[in-house]
Amino acid sequence: MPARSLPMRKIKEILRLKYDRKLDNRQIARSCCIPHSSVANYLSRARAAGITWPLPAEMEEEALERMLFLPSLRNAKLERVQPDFPYIYEELHSRKHVTLQLLWEEYKQVHPSGLQYSRYCEIYQHWVSKLDVVLRQEHRGGEKLFVDHAGPMVPIVDAGSGELREAAIFVAVLGASKYTYAEATWKRDLPCWIGSHVRALEFLQGVPTVIVPDNWKTGVKDPCYYDPEINPTYLDFAQHYGTVILPARVRKPRDKAAVENGVLIVERWILAAIRHQSFFSLAELNQAIRQLLLKLNTRKFRKLDTTRAKLFQELDQPALNPLPVEPFTFAEWKKARVHPDYHVEIDRHYYSVPYGHVHELVEVRFSSQTLEIFLKGQRVATHLRSYLVGGHTTLNEHRPKKHQDLQWTAARITDRGQSIGPSTVAALEHILQSKKHPELGYRACLGVLRLAHRYSPPRLEVACHRALQLNVCTYRSIKSILEKGLDHQVLQPLEVPSAYDLIHGNVRGADYYQPKEVQ
Repeated sequence: MPARSLPMRKIKEILRLKYDRKLDNRQIARSCCIPHSSVANYLSRARAAGITWPLPAEMEEEALERMLFLPSLRNAKLERVQPDFPYIYEELHSRKHVTLQLLWEEYKQVHPSGLQYSRYCEIYQHWVSKLDVVLRQEHRGGEKLFVDHAGPMVPIVDAGSGELREAAIFVAVLGASKYTYAEATWKRDLPCWIGSHVRALEFLQGVPTVIVPDNWKTGVKDPCYYDPEINPTYLDFAQHYGTVILPARVRKPRDKAAVENGVLIVERWILAAIRHQSFFSLAELNQAIRQLLLKLNTRKFRKLDTTRAKLFQELDQPALNPLPVEPFTFAEWKKARVHPDYHVEIDRHYYSVPYGHVHELVEVRFSSQTLEIFLKGQRVATHLRSYLVGGHTTLNEHRPKKHQDLQWTAARITDRGQSIGPSTVAALEHILQSKKHPELGYRACLGVLRLAHRYSPPRLEVACHRALQLNVCTYRSIKSILEKGLDHQVLQPLEVPSAYDLIHGNVRGADYYQPKEVQ
């Protein structure tokens, strides 16, 4: 259909002036401010279409347009060979090196009388522009808080070493009022992310119904649109504040257009304003951000005679839910397998679990103070958090009955040695006394006692006697004596010759040291 340069309202005016007022073409042209040739063209089209004046009352502009601008035979023929637009779109987006030029050449091979390249591109771009129609989002007061990180990082100079560190910028924007919060954090990890959320809600003095984050991997483990899997700590945060985490779709920035625009405004009005300043601490940077944030929220919109702060007081603040009495306590989650010794390992420390759950996969929730262990959603153990590397935190009730009476002491160890013999008791006591703390010798003593099961108690007693005689009372030495069968050999006393029996030329004798009379 050929394009027309005049609106239908003006074309109707041309018909009225011609057939009702009986003006000639040049008078109509001067009245409508168009060339007289155009007037002649439109009147010719009206005569060819059989249009009379006055127009029927029921005739719509669209019907009149179709009658005036009927496609010619040539155009009709071209319309029958229109490009396959869905095919073009799919080829361009699924194949890396395909271009419109190549697709047009393929089209011309099939349809030699088809569209030329410029027209081919023009009508394809017009078709594509109709695909992505933007929905204008309307946000109710207190409904949504959009959160994200700004792209640029802000350098901070370490006052002691002069080293440069970079801080990330967290941004939160309320949907209805566009009221904005921003702060700097050292990292973009989960603790900083949750901490920024807590401080943002304290800044707003309320909780929105929904929080909309980006599909950030630490916060959203599985960014499925229909059933996203939220990080357990992030989910705990939402449950504590009575809100909902609703991630935006992957690669759909319009789902969170409010914060995308908010991030851009923060970068322009805050980060750009402090670009020439030097900061020596995170607190100093946040203080500067807070001052500029106040100016941003109290600055009038360009197209509205109001500010973010006023809209916040009118729309969002009354609709926000109240903050809980206690702020959220950060706690991480980790999956762990229960070891055969009914313990799980967190940060190289071991915590007990009821022994019946050995080899089970459990979830561990640990904060700076406490640690909880869950199996299928049920809490099965609670411990105080310990940071002793290699240490154990064990509750006696988690042990099986045969293990509950195995709290070893020095007295219990030596009592076990009494059943084997006095030399074994002496060897055990020697091992315990050789350690700075007796507890450090418990494992070696238990190893010595277990040798009785492998080599028999009599042999262990003889081996301990031999170790005492040779003054080599260690677990390794006693084990070596038994492995090599030295306990079957008679211990020969060491023959050390007396110093008085050594006679040779260099020994002077007692007479040499007797006092001599002075001559």
